[in-house]
Amino acid sequence: MTEAIRVALLISSDKGAKGEREDLSGPAIAEKLQGLAEVVATAIVADNKDLILEKLIYFADRLKVDIVFTSGGTGLAPRDVTPEATLLACERIVPGITDAMRLKSLEVTDRAMLSRAVAGTRGKTLIINLPGSPKAVKECLDVFLPVIEHAVETLRGEAYECAR
Repeated sequence: MTEAIRVALLISSDKGAKGEREDLSGPAIAEKLQGLAEVVATAIVADNKDLILEKLIYFADRLKVDIVFTSGGTGLAPRDVTPEATLLACERIVPGITDAMRLKSLEVTDRAMLSRAVAGTRGKTLIINLPGSPKAVKECLDVFLPVIEHAVETLRGEAYECAR
């Protein structure tokens, strides 16, 4: 890895955006990333597809972060639109990431099957939807973090020999 992994956090929460609820998932993500990546930007937006999409594009195209982790808005509620915004932002989907997270989460709760989280790439940025719960965020990151360096090296064009 030639340079540090740069990450942005995007929290989708109506109450969080209004200051009516303290965000706990963002700090949970940042804690799990210590020693692995640098959080260079954080934003909290309402559960609004256009606002989420705008931030995803900004983080990927303007800030050129390696990864955007979103938290919240991945369930079945009518206001849960993070996956839709993510799909609009992405050029390619990476279903294995969220499939693996759901599979591991099913060992903890049967509600994991209700997650609509997606992952994909926009340019050289990987975008990954995480749940809104701090506990679930940590469980999902435990699944992804073992491959974070390889994922970023591959997107940056630094990894050429991927066979083990």
